[in-house]
Amino acid sequence: MRSAPWKYLLIAVVMLISLVYSLPNLYPDEPAIQISGSSVTVPADQAVLESATRALNVAGIAFHGAEIQPKGILLRVNSSNDQLRAQDAVRRELGDRYVVALNLAATTPKWLKALGAAPMKLGLDLRGGVHFLLEVDMSKALEQRQETYVTDIKSKLREKKVAYRSVAERDQGLALKFEKAADRDTAEALLKSEFNEFTFARRDAADGFYTDLDFTPQKLRELSDYAVSQNLTTIRNRVNELGVAESVVQRQGSNRIVVELPGLQDTAEAKRILGRTASLEFRFVDSEHNGETVNGVAPPGTELFPFKENRQPPVLLQKRKIVTGDRVVGAQSGFDENSNSQVNISLDSRGGKLMADATRENVGKQMAVLFVETKQKSRYVTDASGKQIEMREQVVEKNVINRATIQSMLGSQFRITGLDSPAEAAELALLLRAGALAAPMYFVEERTIGPTLGQENITKGVQSTVVGFALVAIFMVIFYHVFGVVANIALMINVAIVVAVMGWVGAALSLPGIAGIVLTVGMAVDANVLIYERIREELQRGLSPYSAIVAGYDRAFTTIIDSHVTTLVVAVILFAVGAGPVKGFAVTLFIGILSSLFTSITATRAIVDLIYGRRGVTKLSI
Repeated sequence: MRSAPWKYLLIAVVMLISLVYSLPNLYPDEPAIQISGSSVTVPADQAVLESATRALNVAGIAFHGAEIQPKGILLRVNSSNDQLRAQDAVRRELGDRYVVALNLAATTPKWLKALGAAPMKLGLDLRGGVHFLLEVDMSKALEQRQETYVTDIKSKLREKKVAYRSVAERDQGLALKFEKAADRDTAEALLKSEFNEFTFARRDAADGFYTDLDFTPQKLRELSDYAVSQNLTTIRNRVNELGVAESVVQRQGSNRIVVELPGLQDTAEAKRILGRTASLEFRFVDSEHNGETVNGVAPPGTELFPFKENRQPPVLLQKRKIVTGDRVVGAQSGFDENSNSQVNISLDSRGGKLMADATRENVGKQMAVLFVETKQKSRYVTDASGKQIEMREQVVEKNVINRATIQSMLGSQFRITGLDSPAEAAELALLLRAGALAAPMYFVEERTIGPTLGQENITKGVQSTVVGFALVAIFMVIFYHVFGVVANIALMINVAIVVAVMGWVGAALSLPGIAGIVLTVGMAVDANVLIYERIREELQRGLSPYSAIVAGYDRAFTTIIDSHVTTLVVAVILFAVGAGPVKGFAVTLFIGILSSLFTSITATRAIVDLIYGRRGVTKLSI
């Protein structure tokens, strides 16, 4: 009774790989601050590093491992308290042009990194951080779309010379008022072919003839889904500005978004980034006044806006908006035929029609993209006791991010050229795709988990795993003797495989994930118990030790597969429908069940064969 040599080789390779890829978890992360520009055009270079280190030296904060990385500057400090002080000092020094985020830096040795080994990522409950629940204001989303439709319908009626008294917003729709019934008939015939997202209903009153346009249920659902999806994309891009690893941004319910930022303890900083509201506007550059103001005042029908980063003089724009950012459905950066940076824009059908109508007679003129953003700016004031206090105030910024000459009539797809670099093109594409919120959002829930509580969760989670493992190991040795020792060896291999795989695939470990590891230990033991009890039954029936071992493994195999497969199905369902911690539990359980199948069936059988495979064995220690 000997296992094939390839099985022993397989087990040895799995054990070695699991050990190596589990080692990074012995090197804990250390507190650090990460500095990045507020946009891709703001560099985090050596000069910024020198300013940051100078601020830390003045504040008397010890730091080490200062390095410039592709995504910014990383400065390692000695403790969480130093981390908070360092963030405050560097933020004061660098101002609002830079984002200073709290982070945790890995201390994995270079030789392990060279092998691709990395520690398990820690979730919010273990690492500490902030949790937000934001609600999208659907009434505002509908109101904004109604405003767009009012403008579109008025323009359409004027274009076709159809007389009307008013086009006004109403609950989930619009109300059109006409002086004559014949005008109403003409308008309905015109609008029904182009605005099929409305239902039309007539009503007559003493003051005129009305047509009520109500959004169809399908259109209302579409507007709701679009608002949440667009805001979800926008929030994800803003979270990236924080430089926080393993952040979670996902939809919850019909109109809410969950944001979890592990490693970030500054709630105000997170809200400053997430709470910004922005919009985009396409306007014509004014050509009648040569860009000149009168005594510093823009001429009637125009507005003066600064160019972003002051790269060009201020631009005089017409007040009329051609298209707003909610019509942009796609934007990708690329290169033109001369290898110059450009951005390819895609509008929805209505936006394409508006753009075509506006540019048909304006070829050769310039069009600008205006970025309107509401930010929170920081300023420091001294209170009565002489202590400086950070004050935050909302500021509306309006900047031209691009101006270009219209070379031909534009439609749903066109390109913006004249950009200075690929980085600028990528940023412009990002702003066009996800710079604007489709609707305002409100913070309805806010929780902070400090790093101390996270460390306490880790300590208790590890203790529970160790205690559970120890009790199971003692139980197995007492009840199954040598076979119990074999089961314990398999359990250690099992846990090592789970830890290694989670680090390798980059899965985040949360507190429920630790529970999943403990449950995996129980499931693995359960499989061994089934096998060992079956071997005992075969011995009681009078079979020889060899025959009992073979029969025990063979006859318990089907039961083990059934129990593990049903648990795998549950894990898949939990991952599919769960959120946050539930997904973490499901991932850990899924990996643990697969490794349990390997260790309980293959590993223990090979070890048992190695111990009892020689001839002359008359008794089993079980």
